[in-house]
Amino acid sequence: MTTPSALIEDKDEITRRSSPSGQDWIPPQRVFVFGATSAIAMATQRLLCEKGSSSFFLVGRHVDRLEAVAADLRVRGASLVVTAAADLDDTASHPSLIAQGIESLQGMDLALLAHGVLGDQQRDEASYSATESVLLTNVLSPISLLTWLGNYCEREQHGCLAVISSVAGDRGRQSNYIYGSSKAALTAFLSGLRNRLHRSGVQVLTIKPGFVATPMTAHMKLGPLAATPEQIATGIVKAIRKRRDVVYLPWFWAIILGIIKAIPERVFKGLKT
Repeated sequence: MTTPSALIEDKDEITRRSSPSGQDWIPPQRVFVFGATSAIAMATQRLLCEKGSSSFFLVGRHVDRLEAVAADLRVRGASLVVTAAADLDDTASHPSLIAQGIESLQGMDLALLAHGVLGDQQRDEASYSATESVLLTNVLSPISLLTWLGNYCEREQHGCLAVISSVAGDRGRQSNYIYGSSKAALTAFLSGLRNRLHRSGVQVLTIKPGFVATPMTAHMKLGPLAATPEQIATGIVKAIRKRRDVVYLPWFWAIILGIIKAIPERVFKGLKT
């Protein structure tokens, strides 16, 4: 029986694919999605399928929701959709989970990490255990996955790791600094991983959405700047195609955050944010 580590480490057993860019871009064929039932992930999967991605390995918590997403992709033309129900906070399960995906799809061209929690700032700041739970899901879980996936891509000299962070990680705000700090840590890790894997031809894409109208934000008043999951998905696929390093979605958040980051700390600390 082939061991999980062998599947991840033995590049001779994995089929290589080229990743043309620009006008000759061919969409990634073998796509892993962690947090596959989130609104942004579902919109991105559909768009990739419409553009020609053929095989998907979908990971999420709930079997019934995963199967519904898989059925939708099959209707849209996907030739192979494999699902795996898993709690991604269980980092010990990650090597075997990734090995399952590699074996099922015979390799990997793109991994989209779309899982995370918003948390509750007031609850979390009153309890370290609650804060720790947010950090586990938003930082340690993706870092664990990216460690295994990064090693695989480095050996293959191929692949794209696309990870949803947030504009909230660009500056700490009193209203969401625990969530924001988790995304800041993830963004910093991705920057270092990108620096390491660049020489191997591997794309590491940091995705920074602003406010997005999803079930996770249904309880919030988002205002006119809120985007739809479909708008975010379009930006993600475009950034993958153009081999971008970091993308703010929608684009105007780059300007907004540039202004916010330029405010001196002595002024910013007195603002109600």
